[in-house]
Amino acid sequence: MKTLTLGILGGGQLGRMSALAAANLGIAVHIFTPEHNSPASQVSSQTTVAPYNDETALKKFAQSVDIITYEFENIPVDTIRFLKTLTPVYPDEKLLEVSQDRVIEKIFLNEINIETTRWKNYQSDQSILDAFQEWKSSATIIKTTRFGYDGKGQVKVNKHDNINETVRLLNGDKIIEDIVDFTCEISMICARDHEGNIITYGPMLNEHKNHILHLTTVPAGISQKHVHQADKMIRKIAQKIDLKGVLTLELFLTKDGRLLANEIAPRTHNSGHWSMNACLYSQFDNHIRAVCGFPVMDPQRHSDAKMLNLIGEDILDIDRHMKKSGAYLHIYGKSEIREGRKMGHINFISPKTSPTAS
Repeated sequence: MKTLTLGILGGGQLGRMSALAAANLGIAVHIFTPEHNSPASQVSSQTTVAPYNDETALKKFAQSVDIITYEFENIPVDTIRFLKTLTPVYPDEKLLEVSQDRVIEKIFLNEINIETTRWKNYQSDQSILDAFQEWKSSATIIKTTRFGYDGKGQVKVNKHDNINETVRLLNGDKIIEDIVDFTCEISMICARDHEGNIITYGPMLNEHKNHILHLTTVPAGISQKHVHQADKMIRKIAQKIDLKGVLTLELFLTKDGRLLANEIAPRTHNSGHWSMNACLYSQFDNHIRAVCGFPVMDPQRHSDAKMLNLIGEDILDIDRHMKKSGAYLHIYGKSEIREGRKMGHINFISPKTSPTAS
């Protein structure tokens, strides 16, 4: 029997955990990344180190694999389009095009009747003054439309700031977003297979430190009404884009009881790492199944969970956590500790106490 080979664009920790899930299904993994000794390459059968615009290397890579996927959202869309002419790529560029640009993302969500925070396209500093007046607000958030994550690419602007000076801190196209008065932040993850079957994980309750995810808790402790609403929202997105793979939806639960979509990630997600130890089928298991043409499986959450991110020097303080019952350590294989860098995570598993769907 021929071994199936999956190509993964990107060599980070999400690629690493996807490669480990693939190995359990007997699927070989070939990583394509610009990075030497990447976390994913350490657990994969083959790695190509080259830029994402190197068509010669991309062609050779595509010819060596049966299917291609990606592990982060900043892969150039042109790279996906080129590879699609040679080998199937899942999810395809439609999801990338939506998730890579905040304006396109907001328009897409609003057009399918998924509510987001109020927003305006930035055209000039006057656009910000107009937002203050229209929203009757004294502060707003300005974000780059592309390449922002973990709090990067955004600034808060107060009404009496020097707007010109503050906005010039950001390069490129920008979007203006209203500041949301929220109770909590949650996320949903779904996987959809080639037959259109969908499974979901969540909602998950997410807590951040310095704009980086710090702790995820499942179940999220929100009402069944909001559980069902969040589930319905992510299923609608998956169906609309004809998803084959995994996507994540981040949401705000406002103090007046609304669920507002914040952003889409076209991939497995940090907030789903708990599923590796609390479910029969993790987000990585279902990602591999979905892109490789196998049916997705009900996650069957069997435990409650808390996922603690190990950021920067947190990795040096793991011993005290590992003495706790139900702690499962996952280290990403990054050689250099840097401030704000995700070095690993710990899943704390306990008996399931709530029927909340997750």
